[in-house]
Amino acid sequence: MSLFQKFFSKPQTIQLSITSNNGFHLRPVAQFVSVAKTFSCQVTATFKDKTVDAKGVNSLLSLSLEKGDSFTLITKGKKAEEALTQLHTLFESLMVNDKEVKQIEKKAYSYEGSTIEGDIISEGIAIASIYNYSVKEIIHESDLSFQEALHKSMDELEVLYTTHQKNDTATIYLAQKELLASLGQKSQTLTELEQLVEEESQQLLGTKLDSKRSDYQDLLQRVKKHLGIELKVTFPNTPFILLADDLLPTEIDALAQTKVSGVILKETSTNSHTAILLRGAGITSLIADTTQLIQNTTVILDAHSAVVVQTPSSEDRERATSRLEKNELQKTLASTKRFENATTSKSKHIKVLANVSDVNSAKIAKEEGAEGIGLLRSEFLFKKEKPTLEIQIQAYEEIFTFFDDITVRTLDIGGDKALPYMKLPKEENPFLGIRGVRLFQTHPEIMAEQLQAIFLASKNRALKIMFPMISSVEEFNEAKHFAHEIAKKHQLDIAHIQFGIMIEVPSILFLIEAFNEVVDFYSIGTNDLTQYLFAIERTHPTLKVDTLSPVLFDAIETIVKKTTKPVGICGELAANKDAIPKLLNLGIETLSVSPKSIAQTKEEIRHV
Repeated sequence: MSLFQKFFSKPQTIQLSITSNNGFHLRPVAQFVSVAKTFSCQVTATFKDKTVDAKGVNSLLSLSLEKGDSFTLITKGKKAEEALTQLHTLFESLMVNDKEVKQIEKKAYSYEGSTIEGDIISEGIAIASIYNYSVKEIIHESDLSFQEALHKSMDELEVLYTTHQKNDTATIYLAQKELLASLGQKSQTLTELEQLVEEESQQLLGTKLDSKRSDYQDLLQRVKKHLGIELKVTFPNTPFILLADDLLPTEIDALAQTKVSGVILKETSTNSHTAILLRGAGITSLIADTTQLIQNTTVILDAHSAVVVQTPSSEDRERATSRLEKNELQKTLASTKRFENATTSKSKHIKVLANVSDVNSAKIAKEEGAEGIGLLRSEFLFKKEKPTLEIQIQAYEEIFTFFDDITVRTLDIGGDKALPYMKLPKEENPFLGIRGVRLFQTHPEIMAEQLQAIFLASKNRALKIMFPMISSVEEFNEAKHFAHEIAKKHQLDIAHIQFGIMIEVPSILFLIEAFNEVVDFYSIGTNDLTQYLFAIERTHPTLKVDTLSPVLFDAIETIVKKTTKPVGICGELAANKDAIPKLLNLGIETLSVSPKSIAQTKEEIRHV
């Protein structure tokens, strides 16, 4: 072996300590493994004389690392030093950002009936009959092989991870994907996967990671479903309180669509993936010993006081009903004011519009009190197959009937969004490549047909068209000229249509004065603007940006001061209650938010 080879293979080591109260559990482990796998060098972890592959979720979890434990991370091979440095930085970030799920403070209670005490998963009150978890096996035909079912399951988890980027549940799906990849490397058949899941689950039994056993079962059921073996949960069609030992994470979505009033689980924890998803769905839920509870008996689930009243008296029912009505009244009061204008304490009207992604979300936006559509994401029409001109016109027409103030964003594909029928070159940095307005150069026929459909559907009503990912005045002028040429070709009058841009690319900050001469309006897309300001991909599994960073507000202030045309915000920041006062103080007068955030956003504005 040469001196170079000896040096090249010299292992790099570092001691890492677990500082998170949650230990080194599935979600941070999955994020760690996801990055470790990007290096070609060997990465191992040693704890108490046990050494494991740190590129495998299963193996790393098997160390059962809890707060106070320290392990040795070892890298060996090509770029070992770089790998160690990045993984060390990542690990420290994971420890700092892994917030412990704080125990919800229990309210005092006084019930006459016998009670069972528990721990709160999600606050609320429920009064309904007990329904025991029931599942039945359904066999479907399937031509898939085990490997095909495995890959389909991983693809599903990737889609879930991508589509949940805007909330706390995204890392759950990334963790499950990495866990399934780890299990799949050791399994060639369904039988082998079942045996491995059983073995791994047994190792977690009684440990701090006990609640993660449901993730193993969840992944197994996902694969089995693709092989034609489905376990289907049945629910009643009347209000009920579900009783179960535990639930699989994938069952929460289906549960949320039923008449469930509450959930009582026996074998989970407040920081399990199931608990996180129950909170996200807003389902009143508790962890408690359910042994004494009987099917079809009516109980009170008080997830404010963390008790189940199993034999409620008439007075108990009245007290619980009063609390339930009070909760509902608060929701109703906020809801009844949703159609009122949002006016600050200084009597300044702030326009609250909606970000919508299809016809149904436009309907919801109308019902939730939106004053218009600040961002119509047109991608919904293009997802599975290329839409015809007629289909596009019909969809736009239906949406345009809901509001007088509508801004349509032209097709924004690329980056983290792809279409099966649209050929885009494979790029090392797709967020810096062909996306947004750049499609006018690469796929002019698709953009031409979209613009024609929008023009025809507008039927001479006032309308705004917004180009995404503009980085220069020339780009905007070319896109606008393209639009006018389409109108001219089809002899369409578009004098009623305004053209503007999304401010997402930092170069715009230096070109505002020039843009003032050519655009009709601006909309700040804070999600992408933040991404490009900090050079951190917004879908990155580990690197995160402070969404309330002073840098972002400085950028917004610069835009507002320099613009002479109307400017609004359509990114997530617009609905952030901590950001709203700052945005209004900077002079922002239009906020566009998700339909479900409209009432809350209006209420926040009224207190500024």
